[in-house]
Amino acid sequence: MSRKPAEIDVALEPLTDAEGEVRELTDADFALMRPAYEVLPSELVALMREHRRSRGERGPQKAPTKKLVSLRLDQDVLERAKAGGPGWQTRINDILREALLKQAG
Repeated sequence: MSRKPAEIDVALEPLTDAEGEVRELTDADFALMRPAYEVLPSELVALMREHRRSRGERGPQKAPTKKLVSLRLDQDVLERAKAGGPGWQTRINDILREALLKQAG
């Protein structure tokens, strides 16, 4: 059974030296670390939880330039677009833009 951090009898040296350089953390340093929700004010923890994103989830774009739509395509069109590998949605967007520009004259 591991001991609680309060039971560790270690004289820790400061994390930074006189020049402000951070020293390498030791096992004793890690043993004393606590999760944010245990040491931060509850209001801040609540705010952090409110704004937490799932793994891989992007935050809001600063200047959204694209709009999410649902579009039904023929199977052969979709297969051919995907055959080019990643970036197929961008390629379809470029093809549609070019076709619309030609149509507009």
